[in-house]
Amino acid sequence: MTLASIGGWTVPVPDWFYYPLVTVVFLVATYFIARLLAGLVADRVRKRRGELAVITRRVVYAAVIAIGVFFALGWAAQNANVTLFGLLLATVVAALGLQGLLQDYVSGYYVLLERHIRPGDRISLEDAGSGTVLEVKLRVTLLQTDSGDLLVVPNSELFGQAVTVHARAVERAAEAKSELPE
Repeated sequence: MTLASIGGWTVPVPDWFYYPLVTVVFLVATYFIARLLAGLVADRVRKRRGELAVITRRVVYAAVIAIGVFFALGWAAQNANVTLFGLLLATVVAALGLQGLLQDYVSGYYVLLERHIRPGDRISLEDAGSGTVLEVKLRVTLLQTDSGDLLVVPNSELFGQAVTVHARAVERAAEAKSELPE
């Protein structure tokens, strides 16, 4: 490996020096890119939800550093499989860590799509109790209990267990019956 070639004169660099040098330069560049991206993302999040800025900054920083380390190791080993394995491992770990959250979002999509539960309905859950639906969001459904407390129910619980809809169910059945052709 040659570092430079000027007018036919070359500066040889041994491989034992070149690969670690490039790896260190790449890791240093990754560090500064991670700080820059984490700061930019945290500033955007801070404008909307200030309390999430710190955790978002840390997650972005860790993700960029992890990707940079995988690429640097792949470069140092002169093998793309190291990089691919690292990215695959990071994806599996992230998927396992986010499994419950993703389950809530997918369940919320179906709850919103099917519209069995609407704001104003009075519902009972097997485990969580009962209350009046205030709002159905993508991840959670907000209920107001009889005592006036706010009950936040993950949509995966609404999707995965029996839910009894008390109020407005009779009205909906009457609406559906009136829409049927005779």
